[in-house]
This record gives sequence, C-alpha cells and structure tokens, in this order.
Amino acid sequence: MIDEKYKYSELTGKIIGCAMEVHKYLGNGFQEVVYQRALSIELNMQGIAHVREQEMPLQYKGFDIGTRRVDFFIEDKIMLEIKAVKELEDVHLAQAINYLEAYGMEIGLLINFGSTSLQFKRVMKPKRNQSPSENQKNHSSRQ
Repeated sequence: MIDEKYKYSELTGKIIGCAMEVHKYLGNGFQEVVYQRALSIELNMQGIAHVREQEMPLQYKGFDIGTRRVDFFIEDKIMLEIKAVKELEDVHLAQAINYLEAYGMEIGLLINFGSTSLQFKRVMKPKRNQSPSENQKNHSSRQ
C-alpha cells in the first residue's frame, strides 16, 4: 500500500488503513455520514490530525460562486472525499479531482464504503496534458 514514488504515501497508507478498520467493523449499507463519523473517530484514535466538513469558498475568475464542504482535510496535506455507493463511478473521480483544483491541493483520496469491499482511489492534481485515467491509481481491498 505504501509506494515511496507517490507523495505522502505513508500518510495515505495510514488513512486507508483507518478506512479499512471502519469498513471491517461496520460493513457496507450505512449512509455516508455514519462512515464519516466513524472514520473521524478512527483517525483520532490513530493520532491523525484532520478537519471534517470544513466549508471552503469556491471562485470563478476571482468571483465568489458559493461554498463546498469537503469531507476531510487531513494534516493540511490530503483532501479526502468519501462515498457510500454500490460502485465508484467516473463522476465521483471527477468530483475529487475538481476539489483538488478548487482548493489548491496536490493529493487526494476517494474512498467508498458502500461496496462489499472497501474501494479507494488516490487522486493527484492533474498535469495540463494528463487525462483523468492517468491521474488516478485504482485500488480495491477484499475483506
């Protein structure tokens, strides 16, 4: 799970480990907010600093256009968006990539608790000539 060629690999590995523990304990079938609360508890138990549902302003060409709450910002380094859906879809990945862009973050995680096996994707701020499929690393964990 830890690959040194990826920035913050050790921290992302710890976050995924916390998510695995939550999924192992709760299983699938709950609403997203239940997993959000449980993951926050597990992150605290593991000593991982985080902020949950921090409201962030969105701008378009310097104009305020609203706000959005990202599920977690972890140690001011990683944006974490969680889902509780049967399967992750491209729209979920696009949302995570858009959040990285909007908030000036380099690294993010997209974690899905809704499947029978925990699903997670590491997302990175896209390079100008990089396609979305090249921008993510796909993982699944079998329980």
